[in-house]
Amino acid sequence: MSDTPVIGVLALQGDVREHLIALASADALARPVRRPEELAEVDGLVVPGGESTTMSKLAALFGMLEPLRERVAAGMPVYGTCAGMILLADKILDPRSGQETIGGIDMIVRRNAFGRQNESFEAAVDVAGIDGGPVEGVFIRAPWVESVGARATVVAEHGGHIVGVRQENALATSFHPELTGDHRLHAYFVDMVRASG
Repeated sequence: MSDTPVIGVLALQGDVREHLIALASADALARPVRRPEELAEVDGLVVPGGESTTMSKLAALFGMLEPLRERVAAGMPVYGTCAGMILLADKILDPRSGQETIGGIDMIVRRNAFGRQNESFEAAVDVAGIDGGPVEGVFIRAPWVESVGARATVVAEHGGHIVGVRQENALATSFHPELTGDHRLHAYFVDMVRASG
C-alpha cells in the first residue's frame, strides 16, 4: 500500500457522497464499493449511516454480506457510522425481521436509541485518540452501545451512553462526523488503514 490508501465507502444506501469527500480531504483515495470485486481492491472501508435494515438486505442481495464478513474478520480496517455501527455489531438488541450484521466488534447495539428523526441533535463529543478538542457529532435516529466485550474499547460517550467503540482495526460511532466539515475522525481512520498496511 502506498502512503495514499484506497478506502471504499459501502455504496448500497446512505450518505456515501459525504464520506467520499471527507476521506479525500484526509488524503485517501476514496471510491464507492457496491460489488465484491470492488471490495477486493480497497485497503479499508467505511460503512455509512442510512437505514441499517435496508443496508443489510441490499448487502445480501448484491452478494456482499459474506465478502464483507470475510474481509472484516481477516482484519481489513473498517469504520461504521450510525447504521454502519449497527452493521459492525456482533449483536443487535432489537433487530428487525431478517436483519443481519457484518459483525467485527464485540458489542451489543440498540437501534434508534436516541429517538426518532425529529429528535435528531448535534453535540460536542470527546473521542479518545482525537486531538484538538471534542468533535461535533450529528445524531440522527442514532444507536447507542448497550455493552462491549473484553476485546472492544469505549472511545466516546454522550449522556451516559457509549457512542464510540474501537476493536483492533474496527471503529464505530453512533454519530455522523461526515456531516460537519470536521474531518479529524476520517483522518484518524485513514491513519488506522495506513498502520495496518
